[in-house]
Amino acid sequence: MPSDHPPRRDARVVIGASLLAVVVAMTLLVPLLSSADPTAQRDVVATRLLAPGSTDQFGGFHPLGTDRLGRDVWTRLAYGGRVSLAVGVLAVVLSVVIGVSVGAAAALARGRLGTLLLAITDFALAVPRVVLLLLLAALWSPSVALVVLVLGVTGWMTIARLVYAESRSLVARPFAESALALGSGRARLLAKHLLPNLLTPILVAAALGVGNAILLEAGLSFLGLGVQPPAPSWGNMIAAGRDALMDAPWIAGAPGVALVFVVVGCTLLGDALQDRLVAARD
Repeated sequence: MPSDHPPRRDARVVIGASLLAVVVAMTLLVPLLSSADPTAQRDVVATRLLAPGSTDQFGGFHPLGTDRLGRDVWTRLAYGGRVSLAVGVLAVVLSVVIGVSVGAAAALARGRLGTLLLAITDFALAVPRVVLLLLLAALWSPSVALVVLVLGVTGWMTIARLVYAESRSLVARPFAESALALGSGRARLLAKHLLPNLLTPILVAAALGVGNAILLEAGLSFLGLGVQPPAPSWGNMIAAGRDALMDAPWIAGAPGVALVFVVVGCTLLGDALQDRLVAARD
């Protein structure tokens, strides 16, 4: 007899979504919450390294203090979050587009084309991603567009492998065989029958990939190969605060905590989606 009680909410979904909602709201509402310019410098001597909760001599309140150049850490954190989140999401979208295209083509293609696509994917997987990221980022002048491109073209391989395996499994099922027997082409089979069934595992991979991409962007910016100052990003904010960890830990601590929130939120959502996918299959 079916239960009359509604299914319990997964705590991971609630916590993960709440963490991400807090960070996204902070980045979107910053023009309403702060009138400061994230790159503006006033009297550096008078406003530098103010502690959280301080008010400077110009009457400006700094809830998270100021950095060594007198810039408001809260404002830079929020505007830097826009950059970091945008880079992470756009990089994952690019990875998904490439990965789905390569994985589906390898699954549906016959003969040498499918073998070649899998060989390219396996070769790209064998190359350490961090080394490739550093190499590509060092070859061209750092910019936001370059970071998105580099992260996107180095993160599609696992998605391609996932799509390939799922597609091969789906093609062997009766509904796919029936569609092919009725004259459906492979492109139509992919669009009408395979992609709807691939949506959930792709979303799982994307949710986990966003947190990873934001961490990698922060690492590149920390090394000076990502978003360039004075434009704020969480990575270059951490880099700017590493020399003042003992005297002003809030400079690097604030973006570090924000990074933890985003990565934990994405991981919890991805794990919850993955468990639901497994339960649905069972």
